[in-house]
Amino acid sequence: MLQSRALVIALILLLSTTLPEVQSKSIFEKDRRDWLVIPDAIAAYIYESVNKISPKVGQFLADAAQTPAVVVTRNFLIRETAKISIMAEQLVEKIKTLWYTKVVGH
Repeated sequence: MLQSRALVIALILLLSTTLPEVQSKSIFEKDRRDWLVIPDAIAAYIYESVNKISPKVGQFLADAAQTPAVVVTRNFLIRETAKISIMAEQLVEKIKTLWYTKVVGH
């Protein structure tokens, strides 16, 4: 039972980051393009909760977050979400420009 819970938490960490990075990020930081901040914060909370109960399972989670498959997947997701975020910002700027030039008439 404990192993299956640990594996579920390890899957959550798939979208997570290493623990020192989690501590340095703010969920409410303005102009943040990294959409993975919230999963990082959730993973850090889960890790801290699990680590208080069982340091051995906490260490397993920390080690699982460092495996090459998790790191490569996370880096891929960061790259792709950054691209999407930039495109969304550009779209918002185009909509603003269109609004001010066509609707408001500035």
